[in-house]
Amino acid sequence: MAAKHSAGLLLFRRRAEVEVLLAHMGGPFWAKKDEAAWSLPKGEVEDGEDPAAAARREFAEELGLPAPEGEWHALGDVRQSGKVVTAWAVEADLDPATIVPGTFELEWPPRSGKKQEFPEVDRVGWFGPAAAAEKLVKGQRAFLARLAGVV
Repeated sequence: MAAKHSAGLLLFRRRAEVEVLLAHMGGPFWAKKDEAAWSLPKGEVEDGEDPAAAARREFAEELGLPAPEGEWHALGDVRQSGKVVTAWAVEADLDPATIVPGTFELEWPPRSGKKQEFPEVDRVGWFGPAAAAEKLVKGQRAFLARLAGVV
């Protein structure tokens, strides 16, 4: 069985230091977590789909905004929880207040038979390198080091 494959975008902007845009994962499991509970906007690559197209689509689905234009810098792949994540860095600025996250349905509480709708992400924010390294899920932290080679 092939590993699942996700693709996403790591937005960055230049301020006093380079900042990256991270999304706090939505849903009840992540609600009270902060450290290692943020991700770059990403999602599953569908069968036969180009990973860059998947990254663009998932950005729009998760944040409710079109993926930014500009030069995409390949950050390669990482392994995260049994799946492969492919990412690109894109320099862009985005106001976190403008996101309109997509939603997903989940049985909650577990084994209750009740379905509830939750946001894909419940907030986004800009973070400098040190804060981003703490907030980002461990499997994606390699992207921060790779970004340093791009900017």
